[in-house]
Amino acid sequence: MLGLWIALAVIGAIVVIAFLWFAIDRTVKAHRQQAYWGREELAGKTAVARTALSPKGLVFYDGELWTAEAESGSVKAGEEVVIKRVESLTLIVASKGGK
Repeated sequence: MLGLWIALAVIGAIVVIAFLWFAIDRTVKAHRQQAYWGREELAGKTAVARTALSPKGLVFYDGELWTAEAESGSVKAGEEVVIKRVESLTLIVASKGGK
């Protein structure tokens, strides 16, 4: 009878350890992944200038109009730009040709 209790305790410990291992593994993987939304997602994406950026204007990205500022120089309307970073609600962009 004592052997049965020991076997059950060992099996229970194995199940708990396996669950904790799985939970910790998933948590670590989630923290290492790149963000899917927010400011971090925008960097490196391509948008289209709706107005001339000299240096400020509007760009169109993912169905939305954003206020944007050219990182250097000016950008013509209709030109593709690369989003470099986000400052407040303004996208800092560079001409796609001048990465």
